[in-house]
Amino acid sequence: MVKIRPASQRGRTQIDWLDSRHTFSFGDYSEPSQMGFRSLRVINDDRVAPNAGFGTHGHHDMEIITYVLDGELEHRDSLGTGDVIRRGDVQRMTAGTGIRHSEFNPSKTKPVHFLQIWVLPERPGLPPSYAQKTFAESEKRGRLRVIAAPDGRDGALSIHQDVQLFAAILEANDSVAHELQKGRAAWVQVARGHIELNGQTLAEGDGAAVVDESHLELRAGDNAEILIFDLA
Repeated sequence: MVKIRPASQRGRTQIDWLDSRHTFSFGDYSEPSQMGFRSLRVINDDRVAPNAGFGTHGHHDMEIITYVLDGELEHRDSLGTGDVIRRGDVQRMTAGTGIRHSEFNPSKTKPVHFLQIWVLPERPGLPPSYAQKTFAESEKRGRLRVIAAPDGRDGALSIHQDVQLFAAILEANDSVAHELQKGRAAWVQVARGHIELNGQTLAEGDGAAVVDESHLELRAGDNAEILIFDLA
């Protein structure tokens, strides 16, 4: 079964420097039927204006993944980590027992567009940590590239949950397939473009929960970028 979560039904936070669309309940957007999917708790589609961003704030007991689509995002945290992540970069922050950080668009002229993803950890009280990696477009073009996994396999970021996260960049009519093991489910998020998922059409910003299916077939209707979460 494929259940689509249309982009138009997402929650929204819009202020002078931020336009954020919430796939699941977040902040002031509360929808009891949309509290996440399995261990996937948050997908925020964020656009931050130039020279603006999120001031220092705290998190705990969450795996936080940032996937940059365009622009630059400067990260600083209480572990002493400071870096600028760009398109192709993926960041994983284990909040664990507690971490404070800030996220800022350092550009004076260009907005930054990124997906912020929260995953419930395998257990509370993990030591806070930070990691980031760059995945070249060539690694994702026309195929699924694992970018986060519990064991950090194939050069993926390690994540403290039984989740495998894949990314793909597809041109029109490109197709990729993914097999789900028995008992597992998937969430498909369209970051750009249009795709068909097992015969159903998804547009940019749409997501889909996939349960009781063993095979996912994804075909791009135009240039597209997608994420697939393979979930216990």
